[in-house]
Amino acid sequence: MDDLDATERGTAKRDRTARLMRVASLLVAHPDGMRPKDIAERLGMSVRNVYRDLRALEGEVGLPMWSNEGRWGLLDTAFLPPLKLTLSEAMAVFLGARLMVRYADKYDPDLGSAFEKLAANLPETLREHVARSLDVLQDAPLDPDFIDHVRLLTKAWAERRVVEIEYEGAAYEGRAGERSRRTVRPFIIEPSLQTHALYLIGWDEDRDAMRTFKIERIHDVRVTPRGFEPPEGATLERDLRRGWDIIADQAPVEVVLRFSTSVADRVVETVWHPLQRFERSPDGTLLWRSTVSGIIRAVRAPHPGTRHPSTGSRPLWKLMPRGQRDTATPSFPARPYHGRTRRVR
Repeated sequence: MDDLDATERGTAKRDRTARLMRVASLLVAHPDGMRPKDIAERLGMSVRNVYRDLRALEGEVGLPMWSNEGRWGLLDTAFLPPLKLTLSEAMAVFLGARLMVRYADKYDPDLGSAFEKLAANLPETLREHVARSLDVLQDAPLDPDFIDHVRLLTKAWAERRVVEIEYEGAAYEGRAGERSRRTVRPFIIEPSLQTHALYLIGWDEDRDAMRTFKIERIHDVRVTPRGFEPPEGATLERDLRRGWDIIADQAPVEVVLRFSTSVADRVVETVWHPLQRFERSPDGTLLWRSTVSGIIRAVRAPHPGTRHPSTGSRPLWKLMPRGQRDTATPSFPARPYHGRTRRVR
C-alpha cells in the first residue's frame, strides 16, 4: 500500500508539473496575455483550476506575471531563449542532471521542471529514462525554505546584486554554530560531491575575504539593490580548481603523500584533485603531489567507511599505508602539514 501511495503521489506531482508547463507555454505563445476562460478552453481545464495554476506559477514557481483588465501574461524576462540541442548534446545535459538526482537529498521542483522540459523533444527511449529519474527525485523530501533561498541567491547571482544573509556556522564537538548577519557578493553557487550539498561562494564584505557558505545553513536571504563587479572568471576558476571539493577560500598548501607499491596503481587510476601530479620512486612507491586549498577538509572529510563519490573507490586517505608520513611544503609561511597515513583494508 505504501509503495502504491508513493507511486500515486509521484504521478500526481508530475501531472501537476506538466499542467503548469502547459499553462506557461500557452502564455509564452501569447505575449499580449490571455483570459483565464480562454486558457481553460484551450487546455480542457476548469476556470477555477486555471486561476489556481496562475497563482502557483507566480507564487510557487516564481515566474514574473502580469494581470490587466482580466488578462494574464508573462513578462519578457520569465524565460531564457529556447535551447535547441542535438541528441548528443541532450544526452550530455541529461547525464549532468542525472548526476544531480543521484546525489539529491531534497526534492527540487526547478530540477523536476527542467527534466520535463528536456524530455519534451527527446526520443522515446531517453524520455523514459527522464521519467524514471523524476520518480526517484520526487521521493525526496521537500524543503520550501531551502528552495526559496536558492532561488533568491540565483536571482542575486544572475543580476550581480549583493545579498544579506543570516548564516549559522558549523557545529563542532557538540556545540551549536553561531549565527551572524553577513553581507556577501555572490560569485557562484557550487554543488559538492562529498557532502551532496549546495554552497554559495562569494566575497564576504564583513570579513573582507572570499568565503564559502553552505546554503542549508542559511536561514534568511535578502537581495539588496546594490550591485557589484564580479571577479575575473579565470581567477575564480583557478581558485576553485585548487580547492579540495568545495572549500577554496583558504591559502594554498603544497601537499605530498607517499603510497606503497601495493596501492600505487590504484591511486593513479583516479583523479583525486585537478592539480594532482604523480612521481614514481626508484623503490616502487608513489609520490602524490597537489596544490590544495581547504586542507582541513581534505584531511577530515572522508569517513573511514565512505567511498569516493565519483568512482565508488575508497577515499584517497584509505589508500595510505600505515607507518608512512610525508610533510607537505606550504606555499606560504605556516606550520608544515603532516599527512597521517592509513593502511589499506
